[in-house]
Amino acid sequence: MEHKLKGIVPDIELKYKAELAYEIIQLKKEKKALILGHNYMEPALYHSICDYVGDSLELSRMALETDRDIIVFCGVQFMAETAKILNPAKTVLIPSEKAGCSVAASITADDVRNLKQQYPGVPVVTYVNTYAEVKAESDVCCTSSNAANVVRALDSEAILFLPDEYLARNVAAETGRSVVFPPERPKPGFRVIIGWKGRCEVHEKFTVEDVANVRKQFPDVVVLAHPECSPEVIRTVDFSGSTGAMIKYVEQSQAHRYLLLTECTMGDNVAAENKEKEMLRLCSVRCPHMNQITLEDTLEALRKRQYEVDVPEPVRRKAFSAVERMLHINA
Repeated sequence: MEHKLKGIVPDIELKYKAELAYEIIQLKKEKKALILGHNYMEPALYHSICDYVGDSLELSRMALETDRDIIVFCGVQFMAETAKILNPAKTVLIPSEKAGCSVAASITADDVRNLKQQYPGVPVVTYVNTYAEVKAESDVCCTSSNAANVVRALDSEAILFLPDEYLARNVAAETGRSVVFPPERPKPGFRVIIGWKGRCEVHEKFTVEDVANVRKQFPDVVVLAHPECSPEVIRTVDFSGSTGAMIKYVEQSQAHRYLLLTECTMGDNVAAENKEKEMLRLCSVRCPHMNQITLEDTLEALRKRQYEVDVPEPVRRKAFSAVERMLHINA
């Protein structure tokens, strides 16, 4: 930890967190637990206790392949639910019950059922950032990394793409479709995405002015943005992709200075792996849900086997079909 995180995490904090990490590592071996960590986890957790780290798609695949008895998901509730959907016989724990998601909270299963009545026969694609009941009403799920390929794989003029508004608009632009929002009806003969007005409370706050101001101060900066940012922001940046795609871009690029328009903690994690590159920060907006997951709570989850994630079997079976289809479509 000290080798990777010196200069990123204060020394006194690093010593304390290293002790927690050591205890967690011993406990996960004893309990045959797998720890999955999303790219937004705090650096001391991300770089110490996780068996696998990655974006939603990568971690979904790791959850499906594991032979461990317990999965501890260091991420938010919908991610842990997805792990349970794929592994019904395993115990799935989440370190905090408060780790929700503004995108997932923006739509319910009743909303999806109502949309299917309004647009009969239109296939339903739901972002993996949704709760199990919503996935169960879907034909196929997607992540930000494979959303465009999922849309391309569907042979349908109209597609319900739920619930992130900006991701829908960005995928529509990438796949040559127009966008409408309920109750608007798509015009016959046009390829269209029917969206929903859900948004990420972090990514919606990044602006074109933010990008312009950073470029004025650092003309050589390479700006990367998550596709949950607005289309206006996406048009101003150098690259847009999932958290995993952004990490790979930085690793493979020869530029010296970068700005990641996403949860600020990921910049620290990328900086720890790319010491020779400079990561700029716009950290005035943080994800209150991802920040609920700590080393302390992860230790307690393992000790007490607490905050077990459960998905009712009828819901799980239906959601499994949508998630499984997602896993078979390449990013």
